[in-house]
Amino acid sequence: MPGIAIVGGIAIGFALGLTGGGGGIFAVPLLVYGLKLPAREAVGVSLAAVGTTALLGALGRLHQGQADLRTGLIFALAGMIGAPLGSRLSALLPESMLLVLFSGLMLVVAVRMWNASRRNLANAQFVCQRDESGRPTLGPRCIALLSALGLSTGVLSGMFGVGGGFVIVPALVLLGGLSIHVAVATSLLVIFLISISGVTSYVLGGGSISWALTGLFTLGGVVGMQFGSRLSARVSGPVLQRVFAAAMVAVACFVVVKSLA
Repeated sequence: MPGIAIVGGIAIGFALGLTGGGGGIFAVPLLVYGLKLPAREAVGVSLAAVGTTALLGALGRLHQGQADLRTGLIFALAGMIGAPLGSRLSALLPESMLLVLFSGLMLVVAVRMWNASRRNLANAQFVCQRDESGRPTLGPRCIALLSALGLSTGVLSGMFGVGGGFVIVPALVLLGGLSIHVAVATSLLVIFLISISGVTSYVLGGGSISWALTGLFTLGGVVGMQFGSRLSARVSGPVLQRVFAAAMVAVACFVVVKSLA
C-alpha cells in the first residue's frame, strides 16, 4: 500500500504541476480502485492530499510572481463557501451514483478543455477586461462572474473530493483572459484554499481521514509537482489542454466500466 500511495501521489503532483488541476480527478479513482477505500473516505483523503500538494506548488509560483493573487483570492473565497455545501450533497448520494456522476463530470470537462485548445484567443473578447500587462482589471461584472464560478467549483470540490483545477484553469483562460501558465499558477493557490474548507467540512461532518495515507500521497505529490512544473514551462498551452483532456477521458471511461461491473 505505501508504494501505491507514493506512486499515486507522484501522478497527482505531476498533473497539478503540469496543468494546475487534475489531481483530485486522478486521486479519487486511484484511492477507490487501487487502495480499496470507500468512495467518501477517498474524497476526504483526496482533498487533503491535493490541497497540501497544491500549497507547495503555489508557494513556488507566488515567489516567482507567476500567479494572479487578486483573481485567485476572489475565486477561492467563493469556493470556500461552496465546499461545505458540496460535502453535504455528497453524503446524501449512494457511493455508486457518486462515482458515476464523477465520471460524467470528467467527460464534460474533457470535451470543453479539448475544444478550448483549438480556439484562437488572440482576439477574443473576455468578460474580465485586461490591463496593459494582460491581467484582469476586476470590474463589477468580472468579480461577479469569478465569484459565481468559484462557488460552483467549491460545491464540486466538496462533493467529489477534487481541487477544482479542471474548472478553475479553463475559467481563468476563457473568461478571465489569463495565459494558460498564469492560470495554472493561480489555480494552485485556489485549490489549496478551497481544499481547506472542504476538508474542514468533511471532518466536522463525521468523516474520517487516514492521515498516514494522506502523508504518503503528499510525499509523492511533492516529487511529481517538480517534474510537472518543469515540463509545463516547456510545453505550449494548447498541448497542455489536450493532454489534460485525453487523460480525463481515459480515467472517466475506467470509472464507468468499474462502476457498472
